[in-house]
Amino acid sequence: MASVVEYKGLKAGYHCGYCDSAAGKASCGMWAHSMTVQDYQDLIDRGWRRSGRYVYKPVMNQTCCPQYTIRCRALQFQPSKSHKKVLKKMLKFLAKGEISKGSCEDEPMEPSMEDAVAGDMALINRLDLQCDLKNLGDNLKESLEREVKKKGKSTKKEESKEFIQSQDRNEELGSGEPSHAVEVHAVPKPGKGADLSKPPCRKAKEIRKERKRLKLMQQSPAGGPEGFQAPREPKTKPNQPKSLEELIFESLPEDSSHKLEVRLVPVSFEDPEFKSSLSQSFSLYVKYQMAIHQDPPEECGKTEFTGFLCTSPLEPENPPNGPDCGYGSFHQQYWLDGKIIAVGVIDILPSCVSSVYLYYDPDYSFLSLGVYSALREIAFTRQLHEKASQLSYYYMGFYIHSCPKMKYKGHYRPSDLLCPETYVWVPIEQCLPSLENSKYCRFNQDPEAADEGRSRDPDRLQVLYKKAILPYGVFKQQQREPGEEAAVLQYASLVGQACSERMLLFRN
Repeated sequence: MASVVEYKGLKAGYHCGYCDSAAGKASCGMWAHSMTVQDYQDLIDRGWRRSGRYVYKPVMNQTCCPQYTIRCRALQFQPSKSHKKVLKKMLKFLAKGEISKGSCEDEPMEPSMEDAVAGDMALINRLDLQCDLKNLGDNLKESLEREVKKKGKSTKKEESKEFIQSQDRNEELGSGEPSHAVEVHAVPKPGKGADLSKPPCRKAKEIRKERKRLKLMQQSPAGGPEGFQAPREPKTKPNQPKSLEELIFESLPEDSSHKLEVRLVPVSFEDPEFKSSLSQSFSLYVKYQMAIHQDPPEECGKTEFTGFLCTSPLEPENPPNGPDCGYGSFHQQYWLDGKIIAVGVIDILPSCVSSVYLYYDPDYSFLSLGVYSALREIAFTRQLHEKASQLSYYYMGFYIHSCPKMKYKGHYRPSDLLCPETYVWVPIEQCLPSLENSKYCRFNQDPEAADEGRSRDPDRLQVLYKKAILPYGVFKQQQREPGEEAAVLQYASLVGQACSERMLLFRN
């Protein structure tokens, strides 16, 4: 299935939820009717972001609060002291029911819907995004049927599997325990008159066994005979700090006060688990929006919830070299004692886990669920990396240096910001001095560097028009609409050459 998008152009002069400017925000957007995970990966690596099916890109040198794409290098991530406090707080609550006293310094990964266009979904509804879906469906069906016949039928996708990440998780999910028990030889107690400076006496039979064992280990190419496991060093040495996984999945007593499990559910109304939990998930969303963001009930309806968090243009994929759960959009549901207390909306893409939104039960704000869920998502990224080696980043949305409440995303280190001109990643430490002087910055220090993925040949851009797929070079010979060429060239420059050749730009 090819990506099908409908470009909507520039929208400028609308309200900004970050600085409260009445007309300072500017972005370009498109409506995605369908999108492959690789196309979306390439788009977010050019500064795009999705809200439901609407995909938008801030105009960085025009908008009042430039939004820089930020990613955390998950494999090298080390939790800070404040992160460790949040994890310990959760473990204490689960083990003994203890509730930490004092103020809660929560940092939700997406503090509001402001990461959506204009900070309010109502604007998206006002932008006249819908095209004639029936006609588009007919166009797409007929044109893609022809494409499929050329390329052959694709293999049937395996059903998405559900991950359950619980506290009694096994070693494969990163418990931090050694895979095999470390062999410890007990030293016999010295007898009367024993010389403690000398090694303990050993029987000849034991010595022969030890020699045989060492000989077998030398003969085996793997360091031991088949079926034999040599003693292994523990993953964490005494003087080293605990890993993120050890902190999250620390063993709990059998009589723990609470049980927490995290379930990964595909965003699909055909998935039985997604459908069965939808009512509870929606109720939690309404409670969160009204309590945390003071949204009126009419702005927290089922339509808004579904359009924003339950509808995705991403087509699920399950390639053999990908993670077991496949790629696509998912809800990570946090179940405490059989009740959903938080939902993290994420996209699993070829190179990353991308955080879309988080909503949680305000009654559990004392658990700092925003920080906790971010740490769980980083650990989840590391878990997925074990099967899909290229998947190693955690994308946190946009970093806005000029907005104090959005700076916390820079605390997840090591992390990088995307240069808005050359689309290369630059360590955040190198970017911060420039951002202190100017809201808008080019992070690439090489003045000669250019956007390597830029549109070089717009005529090769693919257009879906009247049930046919054709290059823009052919399409433009048939069209003389005023402004048509300018809009297409703008679209091509924003998505880059690779995406413009793969995605189908719908023209009515």
